[in-house]
Amino acid sequence: MQIINVKTPPELDLHLIVDNYATHKHKSVMKWLERHPRFHLHFTPTSSSWLNLVERWFSEITCKRIRRGSFKNIKELVNVINQYIDNHNQNPKVFVWTASVKSILNKISNIKNC
Repeated sequence: MQIINVKTPPELDLHLIVDNYATHKHKSVMKWLERHPRFHLHFTPTSSSWLNLVERWFSEITCKRIRRGSFKNIKELVNVINQYIDNHNQNPKVFVWTASVKSILNKISNIKNC
C-alpha cells in the first residue's frame, strides 16, 4: 500500500477490494490505514465461493495481458482489457455449479443480512 500511496496522485481516494485474510485486518495495517484516510478497504464476504471465479479471471487477465505491457493512459489500458474480453468470449467455457440452488440462495441471503 505504501507504493500505491506514493505512486498515486494525492488528491485521489483509493478503494481496495480485498479478501477476509487476517493480514488485511492486522493491527499494524489498521493503524497505517488510520494515518492514510484516502485508502478504503472493501472486504469480500466470507463463504462466497463464486468470487473465486472472479479472482481467477482477474489473475488470468493480469498474467496474460495486463502485466506484459505498459500503458500510456487509462484509455489504452481499457482498450487492451476490452480486446482481451472480446477474444476470451469467442471461446467461452461453461462452468457447472456443483452446489444446490438452495445452498446458493442461502449463502446469498446470509450475505445480504451482513
